Amino acid sequence: MAVDPAELFEVDSDVPDLTGSVLLHHFSGFVDAGAAGSTLVEHLLELHEHRVIARFDIDDLIDYRARRPVMTYDTDRWQDYDTPELVVHLLHDAAGTPFLLLTGPEPDRRWEAVVAAVQSLVERWGVRLAVGAHGIPMGVPHTRDLTVISHATRPELVADKSPFNRVQVPGNLSALLEFRLGQAGHDAMGFAAYVPHYLAQSTYPAASLGLLESIITATDLVIRTDGLRETARRADTEIARQVAESTEVSEVVAALERQYDAYAESSQSLLVPDGEPLPSADELGAEFERFLADQPRDQ
Repeated sequence: MAVDPAELFEVDSDVPDLTGSVLLHHFSGFVDAGAAGSTLVEHLLELHEHRVIARFDIDDLIDYRARRPVMTYDTDRWQDYDTPELVVHLLHDAAGTPFLLLTGPEPDRRWEAVVAAVQSLVERWGVRLAVGAHGIPMGVPHTRDLTVISHATRPELVADKSPFNRVQVPGNLSALLEFRLGQAGHDAMGFAAYVPHYLAQSTYPAASLGLLESIITATDLVIRTDGLRETARRADTEIARQVAESTEVSEVVAALERQYDAYAESSQSLLVPDGEPLPSADELGAEFERFLADQPRDQ
């Protein structure tokens, strides 16, 4: 039975003019290596005053038996219930510009209805850009510059060229939202931070900082990064200490560094300066053979 998207949410009666605003979104439950996206959400809500202006009827969207909410039992009674919430927060950046944050658990069902509901809010409020963010586990070392890739509904919105070609991956609500908004003619994009796979289950603030910096560049929002930057610095110091104390982990990191540097060097060697002729197929093949010959045989 079809569901009217408008029946999935309630909107506050006192919503200001949001024409030209940005909607950030992150849903828990999908891949978020290093808690990159969730830490970013926490940073935004701690840094800015906020209030809920739209609330989804989450009770009909999630499977409680698959993801049981936390309840607190104290001595002889139930004291608290951690109610799941899928809401839109209204925040203002340091310059007073309003922006929106949609966050909560990724629904287990009715994705298309939820996407249609969000699209109706985008059109109702005149949102100019929707942006998602999360972390993905990759075979990269924490000792090299953090990589953040982007994707978007228009090529002009993409910040950097993606290293991926055509791939098929499990779907997620953020991706579907971006896809459907693009089909409807709305601007939408997403950022994914590379998180070292050995840190994927930990909190890795450096990835959250990278996501925030990318969002700031893409949206022109004025958001302080100093608190998150200091948190990332402390975490990096602790990671370095733990790596130094483990020979096994140190060897893994060193191997990843060699792999990363070799890839970066080979990529740069194939770049052609402006005005220079393209190398022939034989020249490219010879360059690739030289690269392979330099790699350790156990890799």
